[in-house]
Amino acid sequence: MKNILICIVLMCSGFAFGQNEQLAQYYYDKGDFEKAKISYEGLLRSAPSNTQYFLRTVDCYQQLQQFENAEKAIQDRYNRYKQGVFLVELGYNFQLQKNESKAKKYYEEAIAKIKTNPNDVYGIASSFEKKVLLEYALKAYQAAMEIQPNYNFNFQIGMLYGQLGKTDLMIDLLLAESFKNPQNTNLIQTQLSRFMNGETDNTAFKDAMRKALILKTQKDQDVYWNHYLSWFYVQQKEFGKAFIQEKAIYKREPESLMSIVNLSQFAMNDDDDETAAEILNFILQNTKDLDLLIQSNAYLMEIKIDKAAEKDYPAIGQELQQLLATYEISPFTLSLQLIQAHFLAFNLKKTEEGKAVVKKALELNLNEYQKADAKMELADILLLEEKFNQALIYYSQIQLDLKNDVMSHEASLKAAKTSYYKGDFEWANKQFKELKAANTQLIANDALEYFLLINDNTAADSTQTALKQFAKGDFLIYQNKKSEAIEQFQNILKSFKGQEIEAVTLLRLGKVYESQKDFASALSQYQQIIDHHSDGIYVDEALFFSAEIYNDELKDTEKAKPLYEKVIFNHQDSIYFVDARKKYRELRGDKNL
Repeated sequence: MKNILICIVLMCSGFAFGQNEQLAQYYYDKGDFEKAKISYEGLLRSAPSNTQYFLRTVDCYQQLQQFENAEKAIQDRYNRYKQGVFLVELGYNFQLQKNESKAKKYYEEAIAKIKTNPNDVYGIASSFEKKVLLEYALKAYQAAMEIQPNYNFNFQIGMLYGQLGKTDLMIDLLLAESFKNPQNTNLIQTQLSRFMNGETDNTAFKDAMRKALILKTQKDQDVYWNHYLSWFYVQQKEFGKAFIQEKAIYKREPESLMSIVNLSQFAMNDDDDETAAEILNFILQNTKDLDLLIQSNAYLMEIKIDKAAEKDYPAIGQELQQLLATYEISPFTLSLQLIQAHFLAFNLKKTEEGKAVVKKALELNLNEYQKADAKMELADILLLEEKFNQALIYYSQIQLDLKNDVMSHEASLKAAKTSYYKGDFEWANKQFKELKAANTQLIANDALEYFLLINDNTAADSTQTALKQFAKGDFLIYQNKKSEAIEQFQNILKSFKGQEIEAVTLLRLGKVYESQKDFASALSQYQQIIDHHSDGIYVDEALFFSAEIYNDELKDTEKAKPLYEKVIFNHQDSIYFVDARKKYRELRGDKNL
């Protein structure tokens, strides 16, 4: 019983102590430093050795300009523990009082303490960094390495150089550290990426990185630098230049094509199909690995189909047939079989033949993910045929078989769109709402778009008449019936002029025209959004899509620049902000292309 009572008392006191800490933190965050001071003083009396409580108490004194109290507390603490970190605190206390000479005296004492006890560098340098006294932090690390040559603070020193604007020194030191200790390469590259892709204008930094790496590859024949330069070009999405480095690496290390395979994926994910096709053809010429041959051919066929005009379809159909004859029907060629099924159904409008290909594939000895791929394709074809309920059955099977997997989320999105196409907006929106939090950004963005579409147009029209017409137009796009989709959206613009649905209809029309290479018509739709819906949620997309047409398709950079600029300065929360800023800087001449 006595032991139980002791436990209860300890638990209660611990709970009360935790509550006191939360209260102190609450006052501190609120800016009520008088109450926070009293709370932290109480906590410090209960736990005198707690450094966090001590530093918070001192901070409260300083916020209240009680500098003498702060000085006495720090000096007492230093006298008791003799830790160099408290010399930094004393110096900072004088710096807050504009007494630079005394502040400098204590900072130098802290540095001197490292020279007698190098282990003090960790606390002292960290304290300098927290107070943004970067030059002193630099001195602290350098002093420790002078005394103890086996200490390595090159990474910390390199990062400090970067924060101090000494980017050339930072790059030289971090590249040397990467080469000397390759196990640190990923960590260093992560930090270099932050500097290259930061919010501020970082063109000078990227140019310095480029020059330093090119110089390394020229002076030092170690293949390590080709890998590093390839990594740099991938960060800049200059996949063609990265491929040049990867080919140089492969000539010297022909054991593996994996990094080249990965590069092809990066290029495809960024819609650089021309470079991706070049890389894939290189892989086909340099491998005998069956999986790699099938995978590369599958990706090449997807690129060809995506870019093909109707007149190219017979040749593509024949090429697919030839590939399957060469590599045979088996689980290993499933990707090619599903591409053939999709091509038959969506491009040649032979849905029965497409379904037959998938059903035959499902008879093979497939693993769970292969089965899901096949079922997804079958559901897509059934949806194309307007067999909504049958499509939903297959999408649901994937969701159940691969719970919490990315493929399950994709199936959920397609199921939600199926409900949307058939006009079941309430159920669709419940699914879109859940998918807004999906881990995959593309799925989350897509779900958010449809969620807002349904919500906005239901609020504006409780009968959902316009939304039903719009969903029909979206379904025609899915069915690749672009002429009918254009007519549908044009009818919506006539019937619901000036209503909520107008802006998004103009946006959809613009994208359909773009897919048909009718850029003048696409620009006309986007301009109407810019002129008449400038306060709406689609104007950033209209600006960005217009800029992309002028820049990429019409090669009229003078018209593209101001459009990118408007996205940058007026729509900083846009998902296109980063891309717009990058393109704008390129057009302005900030980047060596």
